[in-house]
This record gives sequence, C-alpha cells and structure tokens, in this order.
Amino acid sequence: MPKVVPVKFKTSSKAYYFDPLDVEFREGDGIVVETARGVEYGIATSGNMIVPDDKIVPPLRPIVRKATDDDKETHKRLISLAKDTFKKSLDKVAEFNPNMKLVDVEYTFDETKIIFYFTAQGREDFRELVRCLAGMFRKRIEMRQIDERDDIKMKGGFGVCGRECCCTCFAGSRKASIKMAKNQNLSLNPTKISGLCGKLMCCLKYENDYYAEMIKVIPKNGTEVLTPLGVGRVEGSDILKQTVKVKFESSESTEVKTYKLCDIKHRDGSEIVIPTGDGQKNIENDEEDL
Repeated sequence: MPKVVPVKFKTSSKAYYFDPLDVEFREGDGIVVETARGVEYGIATSGNMIVPDDKIVPPLRPIVRKATDDDKETHKRLISLAKDTFKKSLDKVAEFNPNMKLVDVEYTFDETKIIFYFTAQGREDFRELVRCLAGMFRKRIEMRQIDERDDIKMKGGFGVCGRECCCTCFAGSRKASIKMAKNQNLSLNPTKISGLCGKLMCCLKYENDYYAEMIKVIPKNGTEVLTPLGVGRVEGSDILKQTVKVKFESSESTEVKTYKLCDIKHRDGSEIVIPTGDGQKNIENDEEDL
C-alpha cells in the first residue's frame, strides 16, 4: 500500500493524494505540487498516511517541494493579485458577456495562467472576452464554467442552521431531490428548502435513508392498529420520535392517545419491525458527524 499525503486546494473541498517521496508532512503544511492545471499551492490536510491501492487514482504524482517561506509569500501575493484582477475584469465581463456571472479568479502558482470561474444559464461564447483579458493581463486565460453549488463552495457561507455550508465541508456528496423533502414531510416552499446556491439543500439527504426506511413500516394514517387499549385508528405519526397517534371511537366518546411503535402491533397481531440499520445510526450520530 502506498504512502501518500492528502492535499487540499482553494477551489475544492476534496483532498487529493500525492507521493510525499521521503519528506514528512504535518497537517497544515504548505505544499507545492504539479497538477493537470499546472503548478499549484495546496495545504496538507493531514500528515503522511498509508492508503489501500484502490483509493489511488493513477498516476500518483510526486510533490514538488514543501512550501518555503518564499512560496508562502508568493501564495499570499497571488491571492491579493487575484482579487485585484477580479475587480478589474467585472466591467469587461459585463461588456462582452452580460449573462455571465464572474465568481472567482485564480492565478496558477507559476503565474503563467489566470483561471476565471463563472456561472451562466447556458453556453457562452467568450472568445472576444478572452482576447480582451489576455491583452489586459498579458497571461494565458482559461475560462471555467461552474454550477451554483460550486459557486458557494468556492466563496463559502453559512446555512440557516448556522453552520458552514455542506458543500464547503463535504466532498463527493450526491445531490438532494424533492422526494427527500417529501419523505421528511417538509414544506415544499422553495425558500424553506433551498440553500444559498438556490438549489435544494444538501442536508436533505443526510437523514433521508432513515425516513425512507421508516415510511415503509410505520402505519399509515387511517389504518387500524392493535394497542394495549384495543383496536384504534392511526391519526398521525412522528417518524423521528417513532410514535403514532391512535384514535379510539365509541358511541359515547372519542379519545386520541400517543403510543411508541414498539407498544403497538398491526391489526392482525403481527409485530411492527423497526429498522435498526445505517439510517437509524445516522440520526443518532447526526450532531457528531456534522
């Protein structure tokens, strides 16, 4: 199994593996590496580690060097230069491609290329814009279209929960769907279930497996169940608390009681099997994992 050092770059929440050669790294160390985009500056997310072969996407590129003091100063200077370039480019973007939203600007570490990140509703013909920018900054220009989630991932931000946006913290997560919101009985008002990016909140999927499992077993409204007081009809349920409200009707009165799932049975006397798999585990450990 190969020894690697995981490196995270500014524009990604994912860490990439590189061959540390004979150099020992610690979490937070600056690292200069060569990628498909050119020479880049990254941060080690942990020290040297050993990973299984199937976790490596070949070829495993070697590091160039551990960042020196000069490298760190260059990195800071390029960040400042990129901010200045961003401001100077806004007017040109508005002039040549008004439907394009400029998100970020990044210089490669060797300063041979400037990467412009943007969002747009469709494909944009930015050839004239590239020629203009290349003339302004005397560098190779690369235009890279990203989606709205990548926009927030690069800028960062905080969700309605008060925590950092999921897309800036977690890598490789699958997208949420409206069905997940329905499973959790959430309001389908877009303003309630959309994140800063305008798309469905990523966190909808974290508890979805548990809800999907529970929906299959929890008695539906209107069905009859067997309780310690006899047969009643389900009026409502709480999936998280694993409880159901049962209504008892007689010629004299109507009464509604709340029972835990483990205290009731199906009308035919069969047990209600409560899932105990990963979905339940995720609910219990939600605060810890996030």
